[in-house]
Amino acid sequence: MPKQPLAYYDPEFLESTDARPIRLLAEYLEPARRFRLENIQDTVVFFGSARVHSREDAEQALQVLQKKRGRRTAEHARLLKRSRKAIKWSRYYEEARELAHRLTTWSLSLEDPHRRFVVTSGGGPGIMEAANRGAFEAGGKTIGLNIRLPFEQGPNRYITKGLHFEFHYFFMRKFWFAYLAKALVIFPGGFGTLDEMFEILTLSQTRKLSKKLLVILYGSEYWNEVFDLRPLADWGAINESDLDLLCRVDSADEAFEELKKFLETHHMVPQTAQEQKAPGIAKTRG
Repeated sequence: MPKQPLAYYDPEFLESTDARPIRLLAEYLEPARRFRLENIQDTVVFFGSARVHSREDAEQALQVLQKKRGRRTAEHARLLKRSRKAIKWSRYYEEARELAHRLTTWSLSLEDPHRRFVVTSGGGPGIMEAANRGAFEAGGKTIGLNIRLPFEQGPNRYITKGLHFEFHYFFMRKFWFAYLAKALVIFPGGFGTLDEMFEILTLSQTRKLSKKLLVILYGSEYWNEVFDLRPLADWGAINESDLDLLCRVDSADEAFEELKKFLETHHMVPQTAQEQKAPGIAKTRG
């Protein structure tokens, strides 16, 4: 008679509905262990579209389209228009890369036994790749919190070895974004970016975070077209002061100065004895 495997070695059980609590706990404990081993104290998270390309890639794509011969169809014209828009959008890739590079260079200069303000992204392409790339090029550690999806979300090559995380559950991934973050930089993006931003804003508004958190909205040209929060305050749906939860910037210089000033003011103070015993785990409520 074949030997029955131990329950925690049984793949059929571990992938079952009954074992879901174990999988959830694993997506908390396994990252916590790695952050502790890597001595990571806190992070700065970059959010933004997975569909933004580097300027080099966007220009090459346009050149390929322009060289195509034959009858110029309506579809070809649409692709050309979108490709030209991609070049304009590529500025956000380059600026996210520059900002991550500057932030990492600055954080590496700090005299601290822990790795501070480590650039973190969702681990995929686009703005996520740009952020990881900038930090990588500056010689620092950089984190990718990836989610398993049927499209878009393969991990980029600039994530530090040992700091690439794969999540099945969106809410566990969001937990790790919020748990270690001291600041967020929100570049132009779609539904996912908006979802992540508003979840963090809600946690901050309802004081479910016991830390000061800076939220930078990057790119007025884009975001002013996408949404306007002023009517929420005018109608009384939010407090007037809630509008100040977002800091709006339009350049890597502005963003870096806001980040540096905020982090130096609110998060560069001596740790308590309790915090020193548990590096890598940020303080939150609950």
